[in-house]
Amino acid sequence: MGMAQSPDVDEPTREYPAVPDDEPSAAVPDPPRRSIVARVLIFFGVVFAVIVAACFGLRSLNVLPSFDNPFDKQTTDRSQPVLLQSMRDLSRYVAADGTFQVIVDLQDDRKYVPDWLINRRILFVGSGTVEEYVDFSSLSDKALQVDNDKKTIKLTLPPPQQGDAALDLQKSYVVEEDRGLLTSIGDAFKSDTDKQQRVYQLSQQRITEAARSSGLDQRARDNTQHMLESLFTRLGYTSVTVTFTTP
Repeated sequence: MGMAQSPDVDEPTREYPAVPDDEPSAAVPDPPRRSIVARVLIFFGVVFAVIVAACFGLRSLNVLPSFDNPFDKQTTDRSQPVLLQSMRDLSRYVAADGTFQVIVDLQDDRKYVPDWLINRRILFVGSGTVEEYVDFSSLSDKALQVDNDKKTIKLTLPPPQQGDAALDLQKSYVVEEDRGLLTSIGDAFKSDTDKQQRVYQLSQQRITEAARSSGLDQRARDNTQHMLESLFTRLGYTSVTVTFTTP
């Protein structure tokens, strides 16, 4: 007689029970990405700060070269070499010079045309120097008479000559310049160098003329005479006479 199986006896399991799809599975939590990125940024920031501090320290010790601002203004000089055109020997004694200043007020306008439309006015302050010199290259044999027994010397010199005024551009400047409407438009397309040259030439001419009546000629005569008297007196001559011929 067969033995009946008791319901309490466990039977071997033939297959695992299926897991329902809607049941949540146990997942391993991922590490927080924001904290990792923040740590990386902090690390690189500290490294960069250390490098910058080291560079400034080495620069202060003159170990590294200095780095200037790459956006600073730079001037490039592309001028050509200086060319010697002529050379000459000078036999002149510059006895005196004078510095003069002139104000040039030059205006160009058109008749029956209003100034605000076509005109040009420039106010220029010019500073220049004029030299007064004695030329010894033209002296004749009779210009110097020497008496060694009496220790006397007589010199006959040509009168002092006045040079042209040399304009000092560093001390000369434009005070004011007024231009009409059409004149300003025309200057936008061309540079009026002739106008500047006219102002310079007029300044030199005015200064040269003013030097003739300034007493510079008499000062040059006195200085030349004192220079020659001092020179020959040191050479042992007791009487030195200097005269100038009439121009």
